Amino acid sequence: MSDKPALTGRSWLIPVLVLAAAAVVIAVLLWPDDDAQQSRAGQGPDQQSQSAEEDVPADVVNPDEYEDPDQTDFSYVEARDEQDPLAAGDVDAPVGLVVFSDYQCPFCASWSHETLPAMMDYVEAGDLRIEWRDLNVFGPASEAASQAAYAAGLQGEFWQYHDELFVEGETRSESALSDEALTELAGELGLDVEQFSQDMHSDQVIEEIEANQQMGFDLGAHSTPVFVLDGEPVVGAQPTEVFTDAVDEALEASQE
Repeated sequence: MSDKPALTGRSWLIPVLVLAAAAVVIAVLLWPDDDAQQSRAGQGPDQQSQSAEEDVPADVVNPDEYEDPDQTDFSYVEARDEQDPLAAGDVDAPVGLVVFSDYQCPFCASWSHETLPAMMDYVEAGDLRIEWRDLNVFGPASEAASQAAYAAGLQGEFWQYHDELFVEGETRSESALSDEALTELAGELGLDVEQFSQDMHSDQVIEEIEANQQMGFDLGAHSTPVFVLDGEPVVGAQPTEVFTDAVDEALEASQE
C-alpha cells in the first residue's frame, strides 16, 4: 500500500489507528464516491510510482462512515471450504487468516517473501488456516495473474505458482503477466498446460475471483495488502513479528 501500513487489533494495535477509533478502521469504511475511493486507494494503480520506502501517514477516517461501527469480528469472511484451491491448512484450524492481495502490489510481494513462510509454519503445525483472496486493484494484468494462479490451484499447485509470481519478494512486469507468459510458467512448473489455459479463462474461475474481490470491496478494502486475522483486520505489510505475535495470542485465546 502506498499509505504507511497500519494495524488494527489487540495489544499490537498501533497508535495511528487507535486514534482513528477502532478495531474496524479501514476494514468496513464506506467509500463515499469515486474521487474519495481513488484518493484513499492505497497501493493501487495511481500510486504505483510511489516507492515502498515512502512514509505516507495512514488515513484518519470518520467513524460515522463505518458500515457497522459495532462490528468487531470479521471471521465470517473465512470460507473454511475443504475444496478451496486457494487455501492452506486444516479447515478446522483454531486460527484463520484471510489475505487480500494483488500480484502487482510490491507490499504484497514483500509480505509473501518475508512473512508467509512464518505463517506456513503455523499451517504445518495445524494451528492456522490461510485463505488467499485476490483484490485486483491494478487492473487487467493483475486479473490475468489471479486467474492463472487459480487455474494452477485447480491442479493442486496454487502455492507453487503463487511463489513464482512473487519470486524473491518482487512483482513481475506487466509483460511477464501476459497470457503467454503465464501459460509458459505453468508449463515450467509441470502443469497440464491445455487444462490450465482452459481453466484460466473459464467462467467458473472468473466468477470466483470476482466474488472474492467483491467481498474485499464490501469490507471497505480498496488497497492491498489487507488481512483478516482471527476475525480482526490488519492493514498493510506489517513486520513478521506482528503476525506471529497475533497468531500466538489468538492460539492462546482459543485454549482458554
